[in-house]
This record gives sequence, structure tokens and C-alpha cells, in this order.
Amino acid sequence: MAGAGGPLSRSGLRGREQELGQIEALVTSVARTGSSGLALIRGEPGIGKTTLLAAAVSTARQSGYSVGVGKADELHHIVPLSSLAACVLHGDRPLLSAGTFADIARNHDQRIWLLERLAEAIEARAGNMPVLIGLDDVQWADPLSRFALRQLPLRLRTSPVLWLLAGRREPAGPAEEIVEAARGSLPVATVALGPLSGAAIAQLAGDTLGTAADERIRDLLDGAGGNPFLAVEMLAALRDAESSDDLVPRGLVVGVRGRLRSLQADTLRFLQMGAVLGRRFGFHDAAALCGRPAAALINALEEAVGAGILDDDGDHLVFRHDLLRQAVYVDISPSARKALHREAARGLVAAGRPPVDAVSHILRGAAPGDEEAVSLLRRAAEDVLPVTPGLAADLMTHALELVPSARPLRYAVGEQTILFLTRAGRNGEAVSTGDRLLAERPPLEEFSRLQAGLGGALWNMDRAAELRRRAEAALATAGAVPRTTARLTALRTLALSRDHDLVAAREAGEAALRAAVQAGDRDAHTLALSGLGEIAQNAGENALALDRFAALSALDSAFLPEEIIAHLHVDDFDAGGRLLLEATEAGTTRQAMLSWAQGQHDLGLGRLDDADAAFATMEHLENEVNAPVQQVNGRVIRSWIALLCGDRDAARLHLAAAREGLEAKPNPGNTAAMRFLEALHADADGDPGLCVDRIRQVERVGPFMRWRVLRDWAGPAIRMALNGADEELAGELAAQAAAHAERNPSVPTATGVAAHARGLVENDLTALQRAVEVLDSGPRPLVRAAAAADLGRTFLAAGRAHRAVPALTHARDTLAATGARAAATLVQRDLEKAGVGSRKPAAVQRPVQGWEALTASERKIARLVAQGHTNRSAADLLVISPHTVNTHLTSVFRKLSINSRVQLANLVTALPGD
Repeated sequence: MAGAGGPLSRSGLRGREQELGQIEALVTSVARTGSSGLALIRGEPGIGKTTLLAAAVSTARQSGYSVGVGKADELHHIVPLSSLAACVLHGDRPLLSAGTFADIARNHDQRIWLLERLAEAIEARAGNMPVLIGLDDVQWADPLSRFALRQLPLRLRTSPVLWLLAGRREPAGPAEEIVEAARGSLPVATVALGPLSGAAIAQLAGDTLGTAADERIRDLLDGAGGNPFLAVEMLAALRDAESSDDLVPRGLVVGVRGRLRSLQADTLRFLQMGAVLGRRFGFHDAAALCGRPAAALINALEEAVGAGILDDDGDHLVFRHDLLRQAVYVDISPSARKALHREAARGLVAAGRPPVDAVSHILRGAAPGDEEAVSLLRRAAEDVLPVTPGLAADLMTHALELVPSARPLRYAVGEQTILFLTRAGRNGEAVSTGDRLLAERPPLEEFSRLQAGLGGALWNMDRAAELRRRAEAALATAGAVPRTTARLTALRTLALSRDHDLVAAREAGEAALRAAVQAGDRDAHTLALSGLGEIAQNAGENALALDRFAALSALDSAFLPEEIIAHLHVDDFDAGGRLLLEATEAGTTRQAMLSWAQGQHDLGLGRLDDADAAFATMEHLENEVNAPVQQVNGRVIRSWIALLCGDRDAARLHLAAAREGLEAKPNPGNTAAMRFLEALHADADGDPGLCVDRIRQVERVGPFMRWRVLRDWAGPAIRMALNGADEELAGELAAQAAAHAERNPSVPTATGVAAHARGLVENDLTALQRAVEVLDSGPRPLVRAAAAADLGRTFLAAGRAHRAVPALTHARDTLAATGARAAATLVQRDLEKAGVGSRKPAAVQRPVQGWEALTASERKIARLVAQGHTNRSAADLLVISPHTVNTHLTSVFRKLSINSRVQLANLVTALPGD
């Protein structure tokens, strides 16, 4: 911090030696260990945060760090990624070129994709040297930068990256959110700056005045309250004052305002216009707001810079401290401020700036009825929706507040607000907003459009019956244009997909599809195909479901995961695999759903470790964007995988997480899956009665939920029913499996599962043999092993041990190859009952720590990273997503008890044979 007369020699660091030492220790640690760290400098305005951050940055630069430092701005906190931009675009060695950054920010419509690209750039740089990324005034960071700062430190925790933040004390502010997200995963230091001691203030006075402070000056400085900025401002005024008997020159109010009052009127007016524009502003923008030519304000600019109030970097003018800007700003009357902000918004847009740049001024200056402001907010919301849907929803909510009830524009703005709230995952707000608008009794067309707009939120909230009722009420008014009618009809189809009468639902869906095509409405077309796909899936017509989802994917590639899963349901894993590769290489807007499809693909092929990693990745990605769609099902499957592998602790952990997720999202699919998982746990615990109870509860959830959950696992479910002496339930399950096979005659798994079910219920060895033969031609090893095990047990029960051994051996070896060690051990016991013992050692439980604890995929990735690969380059070599690499790598570091890539490289190098 410098006074008006020049820089102060370390004055800003007087009394901060301990705090600087704390941060410098973290700088040294990150460079030495190769792992990341995070420090937050916090305190009141003027307390020295910026100076301490600058000193730490200087130390890091001298230590060989690549440094990127930015500063958030109160009036630019809306623009997506504006806060983090300076951190990656500026410095001696920018992490990204301006063109690359613009491409990331502009051409891609998803936060997860953007986050990964930023992570890749930082990770690549950190492979050559430690990196420091610093952000000052983090309390004003824009939402997308805040999102990135919550995620990136965890994503890059194994690389030498130091995150250095400075901000004001805010108990629930952005800084605390970022720190809490990182805590427990990497070293975190919070450096709280309090008032300077009297001795430090006295030293600071000596630095500024060039002589020791006498008692009168020390008494005066007591008024600064230990705040170094205020003290420096007071000292600068004293140093520049003419000699007189007065300690303070006449007319000078001690502190910031006193300095401002010494300026010329034109200069003060110019500064006021700059203060309205923000801490960092353009000279021409301020001149335009003054209503004067830029040339006429040269003297004002020079006086403001000469007085130490503004800095001029050649491109922008910057208030030297935000306290200076605030002091100027508060002296503008509230009415004038509002008018100036409104004018500033108009001027920025007229100068060709994007609407989002004007939003902060609109929010401060617009009044109800200002339709121009409403238009700007709507355009800004559309611009930011892809990367910050929450911000877009907020902007639309503000826009709606500016439109009086009597204006026709209100319902169009309201419809857009509902859609954006839904996109942001704020479904409850969307519905309440829609209901408020509907209570205003809009015209019939607007009524219909609002009801159609509410469809997405109602579907997300699992309120299918209400969605149907609202859609039918709107259709009954006959007041909608064909496009709106097509959407309402398609929404009704989607709601009917959850109904008992799927034949009627399909007929309604076909009509909806025709209406959508005729109206030429893409949204209605998408909804109709989605509804028809759901209906076919719920009816168990897998080939038809594939046709529907393939058409949907062709219409909108975002639905490619649904097509992939539909391929798996017809046992076409080759096509599913090809589409997964294409989607991974091309990228998709629904990364979490793609991970879900990858997990289903790996699970079907018996790649249990990879499936578990894919579902973990899916959950992480859903958490990143706060959209928990498949988390209950993911945890259900992971718990089942853990049971198969013999990890009861992990199985119970996933069971508890699934129950917690079910409380938040108790829809029929989640409930059915949860009940079946509870049956599996009861079976593992030896409680056949509870098994039967839970399987019966699956059907009570919904008319088709039982077979949807059990379509590939009717055999184990029947086995549990028979163990619980419920032959009626076993027969019902076998009948459902037979009906499913009839609907899908070309799907080996469906045919084989039906034969397996019949063989168990009728104790029919021929049917069981047929099941094994059919399933051996299919792609699912776990289903094949279950049938082979039951065939062997049935032979064994019939006293035909010699026939049991081949089937049981086949089952054991198949299960062992998938990693289902606990299941393989159970079959091994049956083999021992057959009296032949084991020709190979029983499956050995994998250790939980050390190199031997790693899965095959984890070892591949560990070796690649040890060789110097980034997550992206490792992902490219293995043809998987960087998110999956990150999941595997997280597990690697946990199992090896290490924290950095350097440690991993050393460990891999020391392995025998490496």
C-alpha cells in the first residue's frame, strides 16, 4: 500500500511477519511435495489482505512457480468466469491464451466440460513447475468462478498447485464454501488478519514519513483502529501537507474522504462516474457517463492518478483500493446512483458490450415497468444459461419482478422464468412461480403455455399424475396454438408412461408424435419420443424402446446415453460400446448420464471394478451440478457389487447412502431398487423371510417395477423366494420372466433368464441346462454364472455330483474372473460338497491398502500418470473420460496413502520389474 507520494518500503507487511511465514511455508510445501494446498487470507477492508497476497505471490514467483493472479469486482460479479479469467490469462506465462479461453467460455454449453478443460490446462503446467493461482476479493467472485474454485482444488489435489484466496470475513460467503469443499482433501490454511499492533503502526508511520512518529502522530493514528490502509492514507496526507502548527491541514477530514475533498470538482465528478462503473473501468465509459468528450477530462484523469486514487494500466483505470471507490460512491445520492447505473447499462450495451456486462447496473438502476431492462435481463439470462443456470434463473426472476401484472409481456417472461428455474434444478420455485402466474387468470393461450412450461419441473419432481391432470386441463380449454398443443400432448404421453394402461399410453404417444411432427416443434418431438421410449421400456419391449431412443438420439445427441442403454437391453454390447467411445471422444452435454451408461455397460460385461468406478464418477458429476438423478440406483448397484466382491463394510456404506438418497427422491424406480437391495442384504445375512418381504414390496411400488428391476436377475430373486418357502412368489416371478422373453425373442439374456426361472420353479434340469446354453451365447457373465451355479446345485441335490462339478466349476471361474470373489467362494463351497475339492485356490480377498489393492484399471492409470501423463492424455490412451481417470486416480492415492504424482512416480519406479 502506497500513499500519494510513492511506495512504502514493506509498510504493508509491518506486523504481518508471522502470517507471511505461514503462507510461505505452504508455498515451500507444495513445491516440495508435489501436492496441492489452499490458503485463505481474510479480514476487514483495508486490513492488508491484498498486500500479503502480493508478497506471497512474489515469494512463489521467486521459487519458480508459474503464477496467475486475478481480482474479483463487485460490479462484475455476474459475468461468467470473469473472476477467474485474470488468473489464467495474465502473468509471465499465461495458462491459456485469450483465444483458447474465449473458446472454452463461449463455444461449450456445460460447466463440467469447461471445468475439465481448465483443469487440464493447469495440470499440464503443473507437470513442469508448481503453479499458484490467486484471487483477491473472492467475496465478489462470479458464480461460475465460485463453482470452479469449489471443484478444481479437489480435481488437482495431486498436482503442485497452490490456491491463494483473499476476501472479507463472511461466515457463509464464497470463500468459506471453497475452503469447506477442500478441507480434508488437501492442506488448508486460513490466515485471519486482525488490527496491527501499536508498534507495527508506529513502524509504518516511520516508513511513510521518513522519521519516527512522535506522540501526537501516534495519538492521531489510534483513530485508524489498527487498519493499515486507513493509517497510510492519514500518513500520506500528513506527509504531503505544508508545514504548519496544525497537525492536520485545514479542511482535510482525516481518512479517505478528506483526501477526496481536496480534488477539483471535475475530478470528483469523473471519479463518481468511475465509481458507478466499478473498481475497474474504461476511461471512455466514464467520460460517456459524464456526458463529456474524453479529451475534456484529461486533467481530471491526471489529477486522480497523481493523487494516488486511481491507477492507470493503459487499458483500464482502477481505484487503488475499494475503500476509495466506496468513499466516492456513497457520496452520490441514492436517486442519482440509480439513474447513473441505468444510464451506465444503456451506455455499455450501446457500445456493443454483451448484455451480461450491463446486468449489475440493471439490477441497481431499473424500475418496475422498464421493458428495456427486462429485455436486457432476458438476453443476459439466455447467454449464461448453459454454464450458470442458477444465475440465469436469478436474472429471469428479477426480470419478472420488473413486469407489472397488467402487462402482456408478463406471461412470456414468466414462462421463460419457469423454464430457467427448472433448468437450474429449482423445480419447486418453478412450480410456485407458475402457480402465482396462473392465479392471475391469464388468457387461454398464455394459460396453456404456462402449463406446458411447468411440465419439466413436475416430471423432475416425480409428480406424473399432476402433470397429466394439468396437461389435460390445458388441452381441454382448446385455446392453444398447434405448437403449444403438441407440447401439452407430448407431456401427457410422458405422464402416461407411468400409468397402468401402457397400451393406451402408447396410442396417446403415437398421436403426440404425429402432432409434434405436424407442428414442427422440436421440443414436442423430443418429449413425444422420450415418452414413447419410456412406455416401450416399461412394457418390456426392448427392441421398440431401442427404436424410440435411437430416433431421440438422432434428434438430439444429448440423449445418446439413453440409446446406449437401450442397446444393452437387447444384448448389443458391441453397438453400446461403439457409441460410448464416440460419445467419450466427442464429448456430451450430459457427462453424468454418460457415466451411468458406461457403468451399465461395464456391469453387464462383468467388469465390476470398472462399473463401480463409473457409478462413483456419475455420482461425483451429479453432485458437481447439484442434479442427483441416478444416485440412489448408483449406490444400489455399488452395494450389490460390494456384496458380490465380499466387501461387507462398503456394501453397508452404500446401502446407507442409498437410503439417504431415497428420502430425498422417493420415486417408484428408486424405491423398487432399494427394496431389492434390502433383499440382497437380507440374503447375505441369512434372513429368507426378510428377503421375501422385500421382493414382494418391489411389486407393490408399481405395476411394472418388479420386472424392470429383476429383468436380468429373476433367477437369484426366485432362489431367494424358494429359500423363503414362498413358491407362489417364485411362480409369479417365473411367469413374468417368461412373458418378458416372449416380448424379446431375439435377446439371449431374456430367453436364458426365463429358462433359468422355469428350471428353478419346476426343478427342471433340462430347463436349467437350456438356460446355461443360451446364456453362454450372450454377453452377461454374471447372469450366466448364476444359471450355471443353480444348475450345479440342482444336480448336486439330485445326487449327481459328477454332473454338478462342471457346472459349478464354470460358475466359480466365471465369477472369479469378474472379481465377484464372495460369490465365487460360495460356489467353491458347493464344489467341496460335491467331494472333488478345488483344483485351484479359492478367490483371495483383495487387500484394502498397497499396490495389490489396486484394480487392473487403477494400475494402468497409475503407471501412465507415473510416466508423466495428465488425466487427459491418460484418458485419450485408454479411450475413457478424464472424469473416470480422476475417479480411478483418487482411489489409487487413497489405497497407496500418497498425496502427489511425484510420490506415485517414485512408488511405481520402485516396484519389482519396473
